[in-house]
Amino acid sequence: MIEYGHFIGGKRVAGTSGRKQDVMQPMDGSVRGTVALASQAELRAAVENAKAAQPKWAATNPQRRVRVLMKFLELAARDYEELADILAREHGKTIADARGDIQRGLEVVEVCIGAPHMMKGEFTDGAGPGIDVYSMRQPLGVVAGITPFNFPA
Repeated sequence: MIEYGHFIGGKRVAGTSGRKQDVMQPMDGSVRGTVALASQAELRAAVENAKAAQPKWAATNPQRRVRVLMKFLELAARDYEELADILAREHGKTIADARGDIQRGLEVVEVCIGAPHMMKGEFTDGAGPGIDVYSMRQPLGVVAGITPFNFPA
């Protein structure tokens, strides 16, 4: 049985709330594992850790940040079949569907590898009488999202 905890500050952390949720395997109805449900303190710790890490990450030049994404792609390619199997088991998808989900997710990461170019901003000379327009793209801080995990992986 797999026990999923949390990942805070670069470390695996077991849940401390005492609350867990079963992770079902839809293909046969069995329980594949459990996932720890976070306490308010664990959520706070994750947010505070992200806030503390953000200034250093923002100061890292875009090319170095992209190298992290490239390493992620390398690892995902290496473990592609295993990831497809995990996705199929946890979401009740066929292996072929799971492979497609992972491929599409990796394509999103590939687009993000273009971030250094996309972050350049824009300048328009003479947008109107005596008006020049420019934009700058800068990391602003920590964000969180509660997103569906059905496509893409």
